[in-house]
Amino acid sequence: MAVKKACESFSKSLMDEVQRWGCMKQTGVSLRYMMDFGSRPTQRNFIISAQFLHKELPIRIARRATELESLPYGLSEKPAVLKVRDWYLDSFRDLRTFPDIKDAKDEKDFTQMIKAIKVRHNNVVPMMALGVQQLKKEKILHDGLDEIHQFLDRFYLSRIGIRMLIGQHVELHNPNPPPHCVGYIDTKTSPMEVAQNATEDARSICLREYGSAPNVTIYGDPDFTFPYVPTHLHTMVFELVKNSLRAVQERFMDSDKVAPPVRIIVADGIEDVTIKVSDEGGGIPRSGLPKIFTYLYSTASNPLDEHSDLSDADAVTMAGYGYGLPISRLYAMYFGGDLQMISMEGYGTDAYLHLSRLGDSQEPLP
Repeated sequence: MAVKKACESFSKSLMDEVQRWGCMKQTGVSLRYMMDFGSRPTQRNFIISAQFLHKELPIRIARRATELESLPYGLSEKPAVLKVRDWYLDSFRDLRTFPDIKDAKDEKDFTQMIKAIKVRHNNVVPMMALGVQQLKKEKILHDGLDEIHQFLDRFYLSRIGIRMLIGQHVELHNPNPPPHCVGYIDTKTSPMEVAQNATEDARSICLREYGSAPNVTIYGDPDFTFPYVPTHLHTMVFELVKNSLRAVQERFMDSDKVAPPVRIIVADGIEDVTIKVSDEGGGIPRSGLPKIFTYLYSTASNPLDEHSDLSDADAVTMAGYGYGLPISRLYAMYFGGDLQMISMEGYGTDAYLHLSRLGDSQEPLP
């Protein structure tokens, strides 16, 4: 199976270059820097930003491509993982063959190219999940989980950063940005409003899946706002609420008691904005808690199988390949926050989502 190495479809010189770039130092940026820089969308700034990405993206992509080549337990040989690796190598090649950016026209062409790279990588998460799934079937994973888990943490954290940098640059070109928005960053993100929207989304999925959905009550200051990326925040809150709804729904499904509501509390501190999602869905046994942030654990049945069509992999299911929580935690960590779960088995679970308010923390670069 190991016959089809990358060198067959990619030249040796390209592979050598990937090795070389993968050893270069990455440069992290902070939310605040992205905000300050993007708030002056001049042609000159667009060019500076494009020049930075022209050098930074190949380094980050090369690191991941190199790692994809050398995964333990034959994971690198799985068809799904080979596909992901090819996407990374194609993107590296596109970036490296693009000439230096000197003027507005170069910048415009470059922006179109990185936009296409972002689309090419849309299905990386379900595709990697499929690869790990293929490995899981072989049941050889009992002791190597840590290694694979750490790789996936680095891999997905890096992916969040790459997509943020590309998305931010592309979005700055939007001629009609929404009010208060600098690229992807909303300088006046309302956590209450995001929680409201995420809750509606999660409840409609729960309704579709179970025919009913517990209520959700949200507490906090509706006027409070802070700079953040609303799509990231929505992803995290949606995931937590969806898990809570599912737990409560399944616990009270056949009971004559009314299902207790899920409670969301938004607190704004000086350093952190904390969002707590609390449910009475029966909790998680203590032995299961360490597993909830690994990529190979889901209490729900797995929607991915060999034959699933990945083109509609973005169709959200109520519970899935067990990636929601670990990836939400990476989103939180990306801008200096964290996600913690505290559970009382037999009662319920509290999730604490900490978001750094200062926006000064550098991207964590795996």
